[in-house]
Amino acid sequence: MLSKRMIALLMVGLTPVVAPALAQTSSPEILFRNVRIFDAPRLTLTEPTSVLVRGNKIAIIGSAATSAGGTIIDGGGRTLMPGLIDAHTHIMFNSLSQAALLTADVGFVNIVAAKAASDMLMRGFTSIRDLGGPSFGLKKAIVIGLAAGPRIWPSGAMISQTGGHADFRLPNELPAAPDAFGYADRIGAAAIADDEGTVRKRAREQLALGATQIKLMAGGGISSNYDPLDVTQFTVPELRAAVQAAENWGTYLTVHADTPRAVQQASEAGVKCIDHGTLLDDATVKIMAEKGIWWSMQPFTDDGHPTFAEGSPNRIKQLTMFAGTDTAYALAKKI
Repeated sequence: MLSKRMIALLMVGLTPVVAPALAQTSSPEILFRNVRIFDAPRLTLTEPTSVLVRGNKIAIIGSAATSAGGTIIDGGGRTLMPGLIDAHTHIMFNSLSQAALLTADVGFVNIVAAKAASDMLMRGFTSIRDLGGPSFGLKKAIVIGLAAGPRIWPSGAMISQTGGHADFRLPNELPAAPDAFGYADRIGAAAIADDEGTVRKRAREQLALGATQIKLMAGGGISSNYDPLDVTQFTVPELRAAVQAAENWGTYLTVHADTPRAVQQASEAGVKCIDHGTLLDDATVKIMAEKGIWWSMQPFTDDGHPTFAEGSPNRIKQLTMFAGTDTAYALAKKI
């Protein structure tokens, strides 16, 4: 819930996405008055002032901001802020357990995800980079006004090698028959690929469906059951196939990777973004800096309810990740 001293500027920049039906019938102008604005160069809050929004653009900030006939919202002296962006989320998955996701009816999963999107918006997040999951339908529902939620930048299915971080098949489903698809593949949550041609094909499929970037698993992870955290996944030619498919579409490949070896291999292949990277060292971060690779970190901290049983392999991997968070942030600031 938003605090009494703060209101989120949920409509600025996103009016057609958050509430397009409303935008079509209401005034194109919204005037926020009696609000304080963060002045970044001076690191201060302004005295109460006004902000005029026309369509989906901030038009005027200050006493000159007035509106004749538009919607007027009195902020009561609260702070008006731009919408936040979550750079790494899984809107289809973050409200259900892994067991539920792999066994529940996909229609139920979509309904739960729609609720999660609405909650995300009410927390002030007006854009999310969805890094894996079948969120194309939810995005469309938000765009045309059937559901409330943030603007979604979807990756579609996460591309994983066999036994990789997005291989959620049961042990009794392996070895898989040629061209056999597991449940996660069938609902668009994951895509298994084990050679350059298949990686390229799976990436192109997600781009055709509307992916705004491609997500590939380049190293071990917490929630997957087959791979230790330090496993390096895919080969440089396989990674490069996904990089080329994305670049030919005018976008980029981001990879899940935590260890120096996984990140160095991804860097060699031309990857534009590393997600996580909590176990990196000085030499690897310097390579990223030299190549201009973006580092999308998440603050993994052990101050919440454990998501895995104590002593389980997943919990051990999770604690290892938590332990690297402070070091990763320190390296990012240093290098």
